[in-house]
Amino acid sequence: MAISGKCHCGNVSFSLAWDPEPQEIPARACGCSFCTKHGGLWTSNPKGALKVTIGDPALVNRYQFGTKTAEFHVCTRCGIVPVVTSRIEGRLYAVVSVNAFEGIDPSRIRRTSTNFDGEGTDSRLARRTRSWIPDVSFGS
Repeated sequence: MAISGKCHCGNVSFSLAWDPEPQEIPARACGCSFCTKHGGLWTSNPKGALKVTIGDPALVNRYQFGTKTAEFHVCTRCGIVPVVTSRIEGRLYAVVSVNAFEGIDPSRIRRTSTNFDGEGTDSRLARRTRSWIPDVSFGS
């Protein structure tokens, strides 16, 4: 199954290959202050492949906070964050925002809340290695 998504203006778009096709798409509502304020609702498939396309790179800001182990790719034109990446031991991992999906029936999305407060950096990176999308490429 190919899941497409984009920011509101379309400057940042993605295509996520998710096989086999899921009955439900798990989505995590992160409890950190940034995600709470932006309504961050993320998904990933550790067997998936993600291609991110950026129309105008000058209109994308990479925001980091806290542990500085993740980059939120913020479209500065419309303010949407469709993708978050984390470079771990030379490999790029990612999660995508289900709020940026195009053409996916919202009833397929299974929302849960998460809170990673108190999680150490090593544990955080190990969790991302296990559960985030491991095959990530960027293009224009």
